[in-house]
Amino acid sequence: MGRGRAKAKQTKVARDLKYRTFEPDLENLQRELHGESGDPIPDQYADLADKFEGPAAS
Repeated sequence: MGRGRAKAKQTKVARDLKYRTFEPDLENLQRELHGESGDPIPDQYADLADKFEGPAAS
């Protein structure tokens, strides 16, 4: 007993995910996957970026 409410919520969430429509930002995804970030690295992390930047970091 008591599982009805939980199952109803799971069903509602599953239906929402199944029928939801959205437009993914494919250009942003491509930039993220290729490591082309338009955001500059904050100064406090610049030394770490220099340390880990390079062919082995990819």
